[in-house]
Amino acid sequence: MSRDFVDRVEMQNRLFSELSRMFGEEVPLYDKSLAVNLVCNRAVCALVGRRFPGFSMSDEQINLTSGERHGAIRIGRPDEYRWIGRFFSVFAMEPHNFYDMASIGAKSQPVIATAFRSEAYPEHRVFSSLLMTDYFDEATQERVETLLSDRCVFSDRAKALIEKDESEGGLNREDFEALIHEGTDRIFKWTGRARDHQLYKDLCEGGFKIAADIACFDSHHLNHLTPNTFCMDLYTSAMKYALGEYDEAALRLRAGAALERIRVDGDRDYMTLHFKHLTRAEIDGLPETDVSGSVVDELIDGLVDRLNEPDLDLSKLDHAGFKDFTEGPAVGTPVLLRQDAYKALTEAVVFHNPDGTETRTVHTARFGEIEQRFYATTPKGRAMYDQCLAEHEEARSQDPGLAKRDFEAYQAAQIQAYATFPKTLGELLEQGLVYGRYEPTDAGLAAAGSIQTSDLRTLVQQGYVRADGLRYEDFLPFSAAGIFASNLNQYGTTSTARQRKEYSQEMLEEILGKPIVDTDRSYRGMEAQSVLKTYERLGLTGWLSEAELSRLKKDAEGCPVGVSRRSTALVK
Repeated sequence: MSRDFVDRVEMQNRLFSELSRMFGEEVPLYDKSLAVNLVCNRAVCALVGRRFPGFSMSDEQINLTSGERHGAIRIGRPDEYRWIGRFFSVFAMEPHNFYDMASIGAKSQPVIATAFRSEAYPEHRVFSSLLMTDYFDEATQERVETLLSDRCVFSDRAKALIEKDESEGGLNREDFEALIHEGTDRIFKWTGRARDHQLYKDLCEGGFKIAADIACFDSHHLNHLTPNTFCMDLYTSAMKYALGEYDEAALRLRAGAALERIRVDGDRDYMTLHFKHLTRAEIDGLPETDVSGSVVDELIDGLVDRLNEPDLDLSKLDHAGFKDFTEGPAVGTPVLLRQDAYKALTEAVVFHNPDGTETRTVHTARFGEIEQRFYATTPKGRAMYDQCLAEHEEARSQDPGLAKRDFEAYQAAQIQAYATFPKTLGELLEQGLVYGRYEPTDAGLAAAGSIQTSDLRTLVQQGYVRADGLRYEDFLPFSAAGIFASNLNQYGTTSTARQRKEYSQEMLEEILGKPIVDTDRSYRGMEAQSVLKTYERLGLTGWLSEAELSRLKKDAEGCPVGVSRRSTALVK
């Protein structure tokens, strides 16, 4: 039996490179948005390089560092969902967290979800939703389930390759390439083909546009494939200018403000968070200088010149505009993630109806999301975030049109809602609001045996321990629902079932046939393991109480086994 198995993470990168190529062919605006993001990321790197002489990044390095992708798919049947889980497992991606999108208040949707990603240092992730047909009245449920019952998304070839991987413990390169081809040519491919236009219309008119997108189409087509950016506000201002929504004065004002914040606050912690190809030691080894505001002006001039070139005039492409505001925390509050998007495109669709007729019409669902990731919050930090978010949403509800009418006023109100949240990594760690990763410094190792405290914060202050924040690798249901609402022109849904159903993680685990990873346990485990190793290397383990040592060891059990390699293949 052949055992020339190929590394799963390498093939994961290959899969997402091919998915990105496929999505770019399907949606020209996607490729153009990547080009705009590259222009913005170049400007950020140039500014950081002026503050930290010796730092520079080629376009290849920028693409490598910002090349991870977050996709989203919507699935109709439980058996299809299990096959999706088995498919992603071949590429070292396991389900993380349970998201009950049917229970988020006014933004509720008739789906539950998990996100497939690698456990440690993930490069890519796919938010995968399952339609809950019992969310609907009995007649609608029967219509949806009947239409879905004979759909065939996974070919016999795809299933055979997945089963081969499971039985033999791996795949060779030829088999991996065949399975990737199944993904891009069938499972995730947009075909423009759908069924039963009357059901589609009834679902849409009833306010269930997501259900219509799931129930009536032939595949689990990608609804978006999200890159990450080094500066969300710079990217959004550039995209709005390229799409024709901002004039040059507005671009210069908002892009300038975004770069000015990086000029002032783009410190070594910012670099560690965003430039993952660099080690903290490499970043700490860079000299630092003051950068004048004139540098920002120079970079804005260059940005405007590049966006004025014909290839980035996106106003000539079919588009529906850009969202009015970014989802997630306020600018300057570096927790969790911020998300934005160009709105869903209108695409041609041919419906094949039960009576044999065809209906040629259009469908609007696929959009262009972008994200910027920050620090993973502890339960205490998440509670503070939720409180700030609620305050902001309450204020926004009083004037829903403010973001479009007066963005500066809207942004100021959002910043005020998050005013109580600390803005620096040091404060966030000190208050126990985010998870950290700790390691001894050279000074700490040199002083090992003579250090007179085991207090972690004191060790950091004395320069014996280095602290970094753990990057958030997961999702925000409320923000995701906000993206849905903006793109589908539908804020939320209400169950039409006679009795509203309750959904649970155990229910989705049973469908998947495997447990779902609790990411809080993983983040806590990574932090605890780093603390234990730090105490051990500094000779401080004996300073810990039995209770504290026991707690750290228990928490460390949640640390993901092994570390996925850094990306070795560029994603387009």
